[in-house]
Amino acid sequence: MRPDRPDETPQQTLDRNWSELLQELRVVQTGVQLLTGFLLTLPFQQRFTTLDDTDKHLYLGTVALSSLATLLLVAPVPLHRVLFRQHERELMVATAHWCALLGSVFLGLAMVGVNGLVFNVVAGRTAAGWAASAVGGTALALWLVGPLVLRLVARSRRV
Repeated sequence: MRPDRPDETPQQTLDRNWSELLQELRVVQTGVQLLTGFLLTLPFQQRFTTLDDTDKHLYLGTVALSSLATLLLVAPVPLHRVLFRQHERELMVATAHWCALLGSVFLGLAMVGVNGLVFNVVAGRTAAGWAASAVGGTALALWLVGPLVLRLVARSRRV
């Protein structure tokens, strides 16, 4: 039992954690799947053939990152299907937690790449560098630094 939820059994805690994790994944799965789908259509556009080798490498790296993010963020679904009724909720929660974290990292990197690629094609390499840096810095601030600061603040309140 947890001190902040004295009436909750360990199994109820795992069930709640699983439900909360699935809700979080629902938010991000659609976006990452749309990004990946969009990226996969680009080579079939006429202008794609005008990309130089650097842009093509950036594109391929971004597709790989986006695909990895998609795989990781969807992984809890087949994980649940395979472990369904096996009484392995703790293992599922722990594994899905890491899939969500790693998937978020790859999604952030894919967003940096896609912004760099789009800005490079539209406005040039300098603009691409600024856009990629802005997206990367914002992702770090919102997805890592901010939550870690809030975690420390919350922890200090409990002491």
